[in-house]
Amino acid sequence: MNTLTLPPTNSPYDDLLRVGLLAAAAGGAKLMEWRGKFTAREKSPADMVTDADLASQKAIREVIATHHPEHAFVGEEDPGQVKQLLEEPVCWVVDPLDGTTNYVHDFPAYAVSIGAVVEGELAAGVIYNPLTGDVYGAARGGGAWCNEQRMQVSETTQLSDALLAMSLPPQARSESPDVLDFVAMVGRARALRRIGSAALNLAYVAQGVLDGHWARMIHPWDVAAGVLLVQEAGGVVSASNGQPFNLAAAHFVVGATAALHAEMVQTLRESGAKLPDA
Repeated sequence: MNTLTLPPTNSPYDDLLRVGLLAAAAGGAKLMEWRGKFTAREKSPADMVTDADLASQKAIREVIATHHPEHAFVGEEDPGQVKQLLEEPVCWVVDPLDGTTNYVHDFPAYAVSIGAVVEGELAAGVIYNPLTGDVYGAARGGGAWCNEQRMQVSETTQLSDALLAMSLPPQARSESPDVLDFVAMVGRARALRRIGSAALNLAYVAQGVLDGHWARMIHPWDVAAGVLLVQEAGGVVSASNGQPFNLAAAHFVVGATAALHAEMVQTLRESGAKLPDA
């Protein structure tokens, strides 16, 4: 199993980051162990859960429980009462395999995503790409890092110059809010990408590779780590209706700069899709 390390961040949440790194390494090792020899079962239409998902989450949970058995845990494969758990003093929010369909097809875009929430606020996050070995991490107040390099969002201020990523649910209908958003945005942005992993999308925004990302339908475990990475790398995050980001609701708009973020929010308002209330 790989040992994942990041430079010291001098954040009060460095211990949570350290445990997150240990847990991500354990989860990623299980994904590589199961790669190409799992069985897949339908979890919902066009969405699959694999033995690898379950093995990764089990390994992650065991590491966290070894260090902090008193902490709450929200995992994609058994989320429980998410809103209540997020109100616990410390809650870990975990996607053991973000990009399951990519993994099933051996498309190289998936990751382990682990976030820690303290008193309702994002405090530490780790995203680990087990294929490349790249680890992205942040602890609140300590900046965002990829391996040994500190990350900074891009300086892009206009949609016409921006490379954006979107999250699109499986089998989205032409009249769905997500498709209406896509149509509105594709006519204004330089280019759009749909990678199939919200965690990696957010890591790439923090790294300055992508300029922005948005999602109408997403889950807390998909974005808990990535949103913190973007914030610590200097990006702007809100709910997709422009209100403050709410992890329990999870829909969001992320822009590298305030100007780009504002233009993205305005474009979504003009798309014709109903904006979420919360």
